[in-house]
Amino acid sequence: MGHRSPAVRYSREHWLFRELGVATGCGGLSRHARLGRGFTLIELMIAVAIIGILASIAYPSYIQFVVRSNRAAVESFLLEVASTQERFLVDNRAYATSLATLGYASLPSTVSPNYQITVTAVAGPPLGYVLTATPQGTQATNDAACGTLTLSNTGDKSVSGTGSNCWK
Repeated sequence: MGHRSPAVRYSREHWLFRELGVATGCGGLSRHARLGRGFTLIELMIAVAIIGILASIAYPSYIQFVVRSNRAAVESFLLEVASTQERFLVDNRAYATSLATLGYASLPSTVSPNYQITVTAVAGPPLGYVLTATPQGTQATNDAACGTLTLSNTGDKSVSGTGSNCWK
């Protein structure tokens, strides 16, 4: 009652496809099972839509990361120039009026495409200087909140924009 006869033998493949409801032909697999192993157009379009949504979220985050990275590079360079200015003052009793005088014939490759650096010496007692980093190109467009970064000999750090967390 309800048991298979021991004389009837089923192969594992036949039993699996019978349980799954797939009709088997003489080769063991149905024609549908042999040929239907690809993706449908709907599945492909869903995958493309998901990738598009993820890209639209990730790209602006990537741009902001690049902007912050460029700003951090110029901040580091300005602090390095300030340190060099202080050494120059000890040796020459005056601040340098240009980056070339401090030994910076050219800007580092991480700074030059994104910022223009200027040195302004303040005459008269007390002596002083102001380092200014003006953004250019896409950095100026994408980093309008911070704008121009300045560093003085007294350690004052300022920005021309309305950003509040520009100097790290």
